[in-house]
Amino acid sequence: MRLLVLGGTEFAGRAVVEAALGRGWEVTVFHRGRHAAVPGVRSLRGDRTAVDGLAALDEADGTWDVVVDTWSAAPRAVRDTARLLRDRADRYVYVSSRSVYEWPAPAGATEEAPLVADARADAGHTDYARDKRGGELAVVDAFGADRSVLVRAGLILGPYENVGRLPWWLNRMARGGPVLAPGPRDLTLQYVDVRDLAEWILGAAEQGIGGPYNLTGPQGHETMGTLLEACAEVTGGTAELRWTAPETILRAGIEPWTQLPVWVPPDGEMHDALHTSDVSRALATGLRCRPVAETAADTWRWLQGLDGAAPQRRDRTAKGLDPETEAKVLAEISEIGAVQEPGGGEERV
Repeated sequence: MRLLVLGGTEFAGRAVVEAALGRGWEVTVFHRGRHAAVPGVRSLRGDRTAVDGLAALDEADGTWDVVVDTWSAAPRAVRDTARLLRDRADRYVYVSSRSVYEWPAPAGATEEAPLVADARADAGHTDYARDKRGGELAVVDAFGADRSVLVRAGLILGPYENVGRLPWWLNRMARGGPVLAPGPRDLTLQYVDVRDLAEWILGAAEQGIGGPYNLTGPQGHETMGTLLEACAEVTGGTAELRWTAPETILRAGIEPWTQLPVWVPPDGEMHDALHTSDVSRALATGLRCRPVAETAADTWRWLQGLDGAAPQRRDRTAKGLDPETEAKVLAEISEIGAVQEPGGGEERV
């Protein structure tokens, strides 16, 4: 297989490149040169936002079996690239997002859920949801529905993460001591390891499938407990999880999802929208999800090679809770005391 990755040097794109090389594919990456390309690929340089920024791609020899695109800004960049490649590639895989659904997506939402309005393939940068939906429209316009794969990814974790969610939890556990752990401990999560995402994408290309796919782990694959306990274990086991009721966290003014990454309260539209997606189509076409312990261990190993300084995308907000706020809430709940959760384990009230 001949693969072209637009980007291919960070997080999801890099995972796709490494997975393809592992399968013996011939890989070309088109990127701006801000980060080094993975060894073993053909590297083309260009900036999709610049005048004549696609020149190197336009002038390059060859055709491809599949193109993978992770673009997250102005949809017109996807439009221009897809139009350029429609006669030089068999299939176009666009890594989109579940954000393309109208917020909040209902519990158990399938690929048929209502989509955001006012998205256009020729638009400049607007907001994340409409940018991603506009990118989808651009791909389908150029390649048609049968030759387009729209990967509506949910929460993505794993090595090379440049958003700051799992790296923050791992670095926090590595500091040890009491840790504010947002409960309930058995709160179900939906996410996908970036390498499992990559393997599914390559498998989809091999199968020749098309259309939209919700791409995240199955409901209940892991829980907040298994995630944080895995993080605590792989970082040395000195962290002491203090499971804290959602009401206490919200009362303290702590923001779900951002200040306590991954976590949202169990009751309400946020959890339904973020952690209860129907992924039966992806599972039926080959999605396999590794255990969270493996994701945590491999991400920690990667972080240690960076001295813990994870990369951070400039277009994403910083994640994590500052130590002062955490210490204040922990002090308050220690004064109240603790109760036992039904399944064992301590949950602070």
